[in-house]
Amino acid sequence: MTEAPFSNEVALRIGLAARVLPNISVGDLIEALERLGDGDLDEASLSRVTVTQLKASFGQSPDVDGDEEHETDFRTKDMAAFKEAVRILWGETNEAEKSPPLEPYRDGDLPGSVRVAVASNSQEQLDGHFGSCLRYLIYQVSPTQLKLIDARPTLAADLTSDKNAFRVNLVKDCKVLYVVSAGGPAAAKVIKADIHLIQIAEGGAAREVVRRLQQVLQGAPPPWLAKALGMDESERVRYRPAAD
Repeated sequence: MTEAPFSNEVALRIGLAARVLPNISVGDLIEALERLGDGDLDEASLSRVTVTQLKASFGQSPDVDGDEEHETDFRTKDMAAFKEAVRILWGETNEAEKSPPLEPYRDGDLPGSVRVAVASNSQEQLDGHFGSCLRYLIYQVSPTQLKLIDARPTLAADLTSDKNAFRVNLVKDCKVLYVVSAGGPAAAKVIKADIHLIQIAEGGAAREVVRRLQQVLQGAPPPWLAKALGMDESERVRYRPAAD
């Protein structure tokens, strides 16, 4: 798995802050923070950012190449949005925005398990689109146990030339990926990576969604899931969906 350039907490703060700044991308925000010249981007440096500094850093953006209209636009952004962004950078996020606590897990702890990813923007919710979610929640699921073992921020995807490929790489160790939706090209890359894509437009509690998969594991899994579990063809039985 490709590692993000920042800690999960820093990535989450930057990703959330960029969302409240109109017409400012994650890359724009990272560049502005780096121009403040306060060393590495970590929780301590983010806690020292002020609204005045952030607005000034955008106003001095070297990327505008003398475009006065663009530069003025940055300077006149809604002050409330900048205040909200700085609050988020400081770590004053809502409970729903924070990553949920992880459960201890070591490879091999759950025999007969499968790894599952869920696109999420808030706590343990399936509420994210493949190409825009803030994080992927990673579950290890066996017929009898279910653990949230990781929460992988997607911030670094916005700094790459192929965002879809980067996001696929984040979950390439998973056999199942749940999303609210995914575009055609993105879905094709997920499938090519041998990941079973499941779209649930209405979303829902991630743990409940994954529990439904766990129930399938307790019976005779369908061929694609049996293959993901590494079952030999001789061990696979004809799949019969559970009766309603």
